[in-house]
Amino acid sequence: MNPVFQNIIVTIVAFIYVFGIVGLMDFFVKKGFPQDLSRKVVHLAAGSWLIFWLFYDSSHWTKYLNISPAFLWTLLLLQKGFFAKDDDQAVKTMTRTGDKKELLKGPLYFTIVMNLFGTIFYGSNLALYAMGFLTWGDGLAPVVGSRFGKHKFKILSEKSIEGSFTFLIFGVIGTIIFHLLFGISVNWNFLIVCAFISTITEALSPKDLDNILIPLVILLLYKINF
Repeated sequence: MNPVFQNIIVTIVAFIYVFGIVGLMDFFVKKGFPQDLSRKVVHLAAGSWLIFWLFYDSSHWTKYLNISPAFLWTLLLLQKGFFAKDDDQAVKTMTRTGDKKELLKGPLYFTIVMNLFGTIFYGSNLALYAMGFLTWGDGLAPVVGSRFGKHKFKILSEKSIEGSFTFLIFGVIGTIIFHLLFGISVNWNFLIVCAFISTITEALSPKDLDNILIPLVILLLYKINF
């Protein structure tokens, strides 16, 4: 198949996937699904968008179209964060409290990271580590911590031992799954280092900045080790 045509088709499917998840969660929120859970479902689904890299023809520059959904959401989050009405479904689906300004923090930072990894670090082993921990570890830690966290601690923001443990375990699982899908061997020593350092980073992160700090720390660790 012509690589341009192939990459355009994959991009269209990726759009349907990303916007379909958001639309689905809009529907469930209207039916009473908790906003904080909806936010994390979108987080998990959006971060897993890199599985579409498997279907791009990397020989052509149009592989970078993979960031199109993330780039469009970056623009939408900026627009909605400043100008959305209180009843905007994106505000209800992607914020904790219904405050549109939240869209300019964690969700916006997340799409910026997606844009960077989909271009500068496209197809790299580094991206699998960073997105594994950011998507699955950071996506599930608040869900478990807020509902089942009994051992709270606060440094720059409130966390829990249970949430941090969830981050570590599911960050490792997510990273391994991404490596299996891409057929790339896991460097177990590096994975262990990533697991503990990124878990500490998440525990120390100010509220909403973990979406930037976690991939940044993993990037620095990767550069040091490789």
